[in-house]
Amino acid sequence: MDRVIIRFAGDSGDGMQLTGDRFTSETASFGNDLSTLPNFPAEIRAPAGTLPGVSSFQLHFADHDILTPGDAPNVLVAMNPAALKANIGDVPRGADIIVNTDEFTKRPMAKVGYLTSPLEDGSLEA
Repeated sequence: MDRVIIRFAGDSGDGMQLTGDRFTSETASFGNDLSTLPNFPAEIRAPAGTLPGVSSFQLHFADHDILTPGDAPNVLVAMNPAALKANIGDVPRGADIIVNTDEFTKRPMAKVGYLTSPLEDGSLEA
């Protein structure tokens, strides 16, 4: 790939901004050009695991000039079901999705309206 757009997403307070900042620093240390887009939730104290509390950090990097943080991530790193649900609509077909599978239990999935795990029911492929 000549460029990559990666989005880290999780609950506000999970360290998504810090993760994005550290990943950005490492990317820049290799001489890549980059653009970032931190995305803070509208509700800073939203209940954990809910859609209004999702925070994300997007990084677009390449070995040539980058002018925008990008539109659709090539890689989505989702720390919980809420982060996956809030961001899955932006992920194009063929992109990579990395999830924290430990969080995909009954209660966190129910908070965002998943009746079954999207990791197991094939709905991510659609």
